[in-house]
Amino acid sequence: MDTKQISQNNMLEIFKLSGVLGIFIAGVVGFYYFDSDLYSAIVLLASFVLGIVILFQTERGQILKSFILGSRVELRKVVWPTREETIQTTIMVLIFAMIMGVFFWLLDMFLLWLTRFLTGQGV
Repeated sequence: MDTKQISQNNMLEIFKLSGVLGIFIAGVVGFYYFDSDLYSAIVLLASFVLGIVILFQTERGQILKSFILGSRVELRKVVWPTREETIQTTIMVLIFAMIMGVFFWLLDMFLLWLTRFLTGQGV
């Protein structure tokens, strides 16, 4: 009797997940079907909201929901850099990118000169 109950629950889950996929696909099709941007956006948004509501009614949806909530808790634990640290790091990255740009430009010029020298096309 337990296996029959598990089998029925599994089939219901598959049916719900298939319905969610169908709703998402219908929303995208509806988005491209309507000429008006407003109707397209409403259809797309409504279908995605409906699909997400149905998704969270499944076992996998509950797992996803708990993962999202756990991620939010972990995100609050992150120590974010200050504005000064962000600006300093950005400046260092820009300077390094410029130095590497000049380096690769010089390397390209050298390789061009070497290629012309070896092939006899240079001056």
